[in-house]
Amino acid sequence: METVDLIQRLAMSVRPVRLLPPPWLRTAHWLAIALSSMAIVVMLMSPRDDLLEKLSEARFLIEQAAAVATAVTAAIAAFCLVVPGHSRKRALLPIFPLVIWLGSLGYGCLQSWLQFDTEAWQVYPDWICFPSIVMVGAVPALTMVIMLRRGAPMAPRLTVSLGALAAAAVGNFGLRLFHYQDASLMVLIWQFGSVALLSALAGWSGGSILHWPHAKITS
Repeated sequence: METVDLIQRLAMSVRPVRLLPPPWLRTAHWLAIALSSMAIVVMLMSPRDDLLEKLSEARFLIEQAAAVATAVTAAIAAFCLVVPGHSRKRALLPIFPLVIWLGSLGYGCLQSWLQFDTEAWQVYPDWICFPSIVMVGAVPALTMVIMLRRGAPMAPRLTVSLGALAAAAVGNFGLRLFHYQDASLMVLIWQFGSVALLSALAGWSGGSILHWPHAKITS
């Protein structure tokens, strides 16, 4: 077959490619689903009785806002990484809200230490955190995976880690709306720790979750 004939045949049989919406718009769609499913779980679990009181506390609001900001920026970064041409530096987007989130928890630990001395460092089992975050974040995580698979995951582990971070942050946000544990050290270890663990586990299995056979992928 002549080269010209091959080019003509390819030109006649080619199908138009539907471009993915921009990452910010995909994030908005994902967030709408994530927050809706989270609200359903919170209502089924029953919101905490002191929720209105907690909503008047500055530190609680900062931590919740930082969790949502982490979810949004991590989702944007994940959706950027499945579009060829975007820099992997976009993966740094969640750093700032993560620092605020972690810093707020650290400041709370310091305040507790100054107020209660060594009693502030006592850690008790709180096994409900991990499964609750998984429960609240299940639909956001599944939605995230489905949406990410529509792109080209050139860095699957990093992409899945960011997607899991977004889903787990939503899960933690929802957990705080019905779970009464507010001690900063406990929140830092059991809740923030669960978010970090879920992100790490997801990243470790990223190659299996986002397997893209059409190109050689690296993580």
